[in-house]
Amino acid sequence: MKILVLHQLPYRKAGYDRAVDHRRHDVTYAGHADRLADLPAGLPARRLPVPADEDFAEAVVARTSPADGFEAVLSLSEFGVLAVCRVRAHLGLPGPTPEQAELAHDKVRMKQALAGSGVRHPRFAAEPPREGPLPWSGPTVLKPRRGTCSEGVSVFPSARRALAAHRALAEPGAYQLEEYVDGDILHTDGLVADGTLVHSVTSRYVGKPADYAGGAPLGSHQLPPDARYEDLARRVVTALGIDRGTLHLEFFETPRGELVFLEAANRMGGAGVVDAHLRHTGVHLPSHEIALRLGLPRPAPLPPSGRYHGWLVVPGHHRPAGRPHGVSLPAHLREHPCADRIHTLPPGTPAARHITYQEWLVPLALEASHPDPDTLRAYLAACAEATATTTEEAA
Repeated sequence: MKILVLHQLPYRKAGYDRAVDHRRHDVTYAGHADRLADLPAGLPARRLPVPADEDFAEAVVARTSPADGFEAVLSLSEFGVLAVCRVRAHLGLPGPTPEQAELAHDKVRMKQALAGSGVRHPRFAAEPPREGPLPWSGPTVLKPRRGTCSEGVSVFPSARRALAAHRALAEPGAYQLEEYVDGDILHTDGLVADGTLVHSVTSRYVGKPADYAGGAPLGSHQLPPDARYEDLARRVVTALGIDRGTLHLEFFETPRGELVFLEAANRMGGAGVVDAHLRHTGVHLPSHEIALRLGLPRPAPLPPSGRYHGWLVVPGHHRPAGRPHGVSLPAHLREHPCADRIHTLPPGTPAARHITYQEWLVPLALEASHPDPDTLRAYLAACAEATATTTEEAA
């Protein structure tokens, strides 16, 4: 098979070679110079450089032709959701249209698509009124319609203040207003084949993604199977028309136990989700997604660990440039039975200046596990508190 990969994720996260035999298939990687540089030196594949100052999709289109004979186009990145549709159409290959892909990419369209599905979602306003109030008055979230890592998300104590902030935006049409929902945030990660959720694991966040953007630690840990979570994920897959690949669904569980949709993506979760999922289930989400999208046999799962796994990431993007990050774990947490791996930056290495969950770009990242999910949660919460304290002291 002749495959064109829109390479926008770090290779170490995607692991294309776990699903694709590069000597059997003819593979071309299209990407920016820094991304192509992270391909293994001996990987038998073509490289198609994409200038960083050009629109990614248009640059690939300009450098490819239907005559090239590509049989499939693959993208695993949230940033390639629409690009892959554009390139696929240019090459004359079948697949979802941009309008279909938007249902799991645009936070307004995905909530609109849930109408009649039985899935509750927060009240929202894609185009707030030019005059007059919103239909609710309490805490309100202002967020981009597209994007990842909670970048650009703000929470206001009232709908009035959020509405005023929206009206002051240079591009208000790129944002939406959403009713704030009180509760824990959970995420379900799984696989979809032929429109059916065939595999999933649900985890509960320690902290909130929006707070991570502001500088707070973020983690999550896996939970035992729950029919309520699985039913919600199936309804979302059906309503959004997700046909194949991975699902990353985020939702609230309120203090009363009600499940409320937050957002969904037809791609794998970030941070430590892939590694935790692999250890818990034996399923490597990226390679299974690649197989599903290319029509190849899914890899055989590895033996599961028999433990619940979790992760914690401490950000550095909010720290002043050139300042030491000042993040460390106390000895009793470093040596705790839950601790599996602790990643820290080498001395003198600055943390990334942009919001990222990559363990090699942040001051500290932790992988943890335990047979009891409650014990694991308590450990991750203690680590979050300890690292938040050391970061504040160093500020």
